Amino acid sequence: MEHDGGSAAHKKKRAYAAQAYDFGANAGLAAGAAQPVAAIPATGMPQSPQEPLAAQFGQMNLGPQSVQQAPQMQPPPQHLNQLYPTDLVTQPFNVMELDLPPPQINLPPNTSATPSPYANCPPKFVRSTLNTVPTTHSLLKKSRLPFALVIQPYTSLHDAEDPVPVVPDQVISRCRRCRAYINPFVTFLDHGHRWRCNMCNLTNDVPQAFDWDSAAQKSVDRWQRPELNHAVCEFVAPQEYMVRPPQPLVYLFLFDVSYAAVTNGLLATSARCILESLDRIPNADRRTRIGFMAVDSSLHYFSIPRDGSESNEPNMLVVSDLDEPFLPTPTDLLVNLSESRANVENFLEKLQSMFQDTQIAASAMGSALRAGHKLISPVGGKITVLTASLPNVGYGKLEMREDKKMLGTSKEGSLLQTANSFYKSFAVECSKNQVSIDMFLFSSQYQDVATLSNLPRYTGGQTYFYPGWNAARSEDAIKFAREFSDYLSAEIGLEAVLRVRATTGLRMSTFYGNFFNRSSDLCAFPAFPRDQSYVVEVAIDETITKPYVCMQAAVLHTTCNGERRIRVLTLALPTTETLANIYASADQAAITVYFSHKAVERALGSGLEAARDALQAKVIEILQTYRKELAGGNMGGGGLQLPHNLRALPVLFLGLIKNVGLRKSAQIPSDLRSAALCLLSTLPLPLMIQYIYPKFFSLHDMPDNAGVPDPATGEILLPPPCNLSSERIVPYGLYLIDDGVNQFVWIGRDAVPALLLDVFGMDDRAAIKQGKTSLPVLENEFNERVRAVIEKSKDHRAKGVGSIVVPTLYVIKEDGDPSLKLWAQTLLVEDRADQGVSLQQWMGMLREKVVQ
Repeated sequence: MEHDGGSAAHKKKRAYAAQAYDFGANAGLAAGAAQPVAAIPATGMPQSPQEPLAAQFGQMNLGPQSVQQAPQMQPPPQHLNQLYPTDLVTQPFNVMELDLPPPQINLPPNTSATPSPYANCPPKFVRSTLNTVPTTHSLLKKSRLPFALVIQPYTSLHDAEDPVPVVPDQVISRCRRCRAYINPFVTFLDHGHRWRCNMCNLTNDVPQAFDWDSAAQKSVDRWQRPELNHAVCEFVAPQEYMVRPPQPLVYLFLFDVSYAAVTNGLLATSARCILESLDRIPNADRRTRIGFMAVDSSLHYFSIPRDGSESNEPNMLVVSDLDEPFLPTPTDLLVNLSESRANVENFLEKLQSMFQDTQIAASAMGSALRAGHKLISPVGGKITVLTASLPNVGYGKLEMREDKKMLGTSKEGSLLQTANSFYKSFAVECSKNQVSIDMFLFSSQYQDVATLSNLPRYTGGQTYFYPGWNAARSEDAIKFAREFSDYLSAEIGLEAVLRVRATTGLRMSTFYGNFFNRSSDLCAFPAFPRDQSYVVEVAIDETITKPYVCMQAAVLHTTCNGERRIRVLTLALPTTETLANIYASADQAAITVYFSHKAVERALGSGLEAARDALQAKVIEILQTYRKELAGGNMGGGGLQLPHNLRALPVLFLGLIKNVGLRKSAQIPSDLRSAALCLLSTLPLPLMIQYIYPKFFSLHDMPDNAGVPDPATGEILLPPPCNLSSERIVPYGLYLIDDGVNQFVWIGRDAVPALLLDVFGMDDRAAIKQGKTSLPVLENEFNERVRAVIEKSKDHRAKGVGSIVVPTLYVIKEDGDPSLKLWAQTLLVEDRADQGVSLQQWMGMLREKVVQ
């Protein structure tokens, strides 16, 4: 990753640099990029995003945890991470540091019952904001740092991509008192007949069957049991873990068939996509059920007969009474996908033609949702809403409330709040009946994302937003088709609950994410998604006397093939009584994700200004605390210091303040903001950090090994990332900026014809299409490499996360469309743009406030 960019850059010079240019500056950047990283003492293995994540052995990429046993080999004086101060002005943040693993977790020797390298939870599943935990509430308070867990129980859309060990024998040993699951950090006593709980210290009996394989009728070696070797494992649950028998997977599709959804091609595209993805919908147990409803100013139910019935034609029933939508006979409204497959296909092929001549502009989506809930609430399941209009008649009807004059003022906050209480109370009702709602929103007009996003927020769903989408634009149609097909294929969990337990003295105080908080410590998910993460704040109620603490998240769920399971994730962290140790082990990425959730909460409650001010105040508070308590106040000229592991915090906070969801601007429609706030409160950590501080690659001078497969792993290598500053942009350059939602290919105003010909197939810059587009596939090496880099940058699996999102590609010319150019420039976090300050101004302001 840390190439000496010099030589590589000079090789590239042959074609694309006009002779007068020298790549010295860029070479210096690439070579210099290695220095800050190299100066960092070993924080585990610097793992670049290009390193293969060995998907087939999901547990193998343990980053720093795989060297967890290190303290036993060469014990440093206090087994904990050292504090390495850095001056934020003279040693500025380098973007490569964002790809480093979190600070190492240094547990005392022999903490786990087995020497397994997987005994502690890998960071891709759970990350703590503090990898060394203060022993008292007052020490935590003094640190001014948050103590929270970022939990991502699933790291892929499908189990096969990242399998975790399964305990199949239904022998589940749990603590009698606190109900924690047996895990690698328990202690065995009394010749192995009893075990002491690592959460509450109670001694429990080991179950009789723990050392016996009932299938093979022979005794087994308990030290081979997955739950004693793996911090992340899954138990197959017996009967007593079920309130009712496992329900089948149910998908109810709710189509908007108003004029807007028919004319922009949404109805035709979504019907075609479902048709082509029927084989991808999980149906291993052949119990999956599927149903369809349509809505304009009336509700349309479709009954679909079983294959081989007298008539195989679908039957449409129209209900115009929106106040009390009655249900027609529900037998054929939800059909078994396996038994009615041919007729479902037949229906989907005809759906578009049923409404193609519509002139109806009204949408009674609120009434349709109530009817859909009524239809599937006996079994629970997913309601998938595909709509291109604002619900404007019937239940929960909404008004056009966007007013350009409010944007950028203190009144803007009201546009981000819910306009109609129906959506929240209805969502809670759905949650109780195990109904989850996903919203796919496609309007070219105002659609009130702020209000509609409440439905997924409280039901474990997600809001997917496609502003200005139109199927006539092939890029739009392809993006949605790919995303929707992956969405349908995801192996979601059903009827799930999440609970987090911890060592006595710790308490889970607040939960953030898309679910309904049923009781103080139980989060309910009618469906458990695979592309979201959750944040749980931890309170320290009593002084902790142990050298380490444990936290355990458990997700009880039904798999989509009808098996009840519990996924358990156990994390152990050392404790400390000194502030320096807390700071030396704080995880800047996890801290940023925690404050992203806090900022969304503040924005929705008190407005955008309050959210931005709180972020700024927090970063000042952390800097002041470090200066006063740990730097001894005697800093040199710079006056701004943080340990190397927190050096990116000020930049990440600036990125968060300048993110489209939060930044001060009079140009951002409230739907766009609300959709961004949905992402800032759900994205898995690697995607969240990229959304806050996008990836930025220089393409015209990338090293020779970038964009080609790594000989060792076969994975495409990315060029070294650049800091997000226009100082990195030269006028003859070609760049990629990628925030995970959109990708921008930036063409400099002096890009040479040879470069343009290689990448775009035309040497006249004026002829190249700008805006939403895709790159042509050309028969030359450089075009292949550029396309490979763009594709690899989208690779979620390499980042250890599940996601359906396929970023939209925009081509931007430096001297082209000013609004497109301004949009891309707002992602250059370190520059001034719109009403945001530059990194230099930000650091200057922080220094003033901290030093005063």
